[in-house]
Amino acid sequence: MSSDGNIKFGGMKFEQKVSTRKINKFVDDLPEEKKQSMFQVVNELVDAGMIKLLNQVTTIDDEMVEWQETNTGDE
Repeated sequence: MSSDGNIKFGGMKFEQKVSTRKINKFVDDLPEEKKQSMFQVVNELVDAGMIKLLNQVTTIDDEMVEWQETNTGDE
């Protein structure tokens, strides 16, 4: 995760609910099977209440913006 509130390699903006130190410790303590992808780690952090996804996406690939869909969580 970057310091500007974006998840690296995903561009999803988030709000940090606990200190970076607590997040790092939490991730370090996750079992390997829950650290197979950034998606899994982010979901664990959200479920633990450590971050809140803001449903805003940034991208450096401006040509793909029109095909991106916002994840509302309503599935």
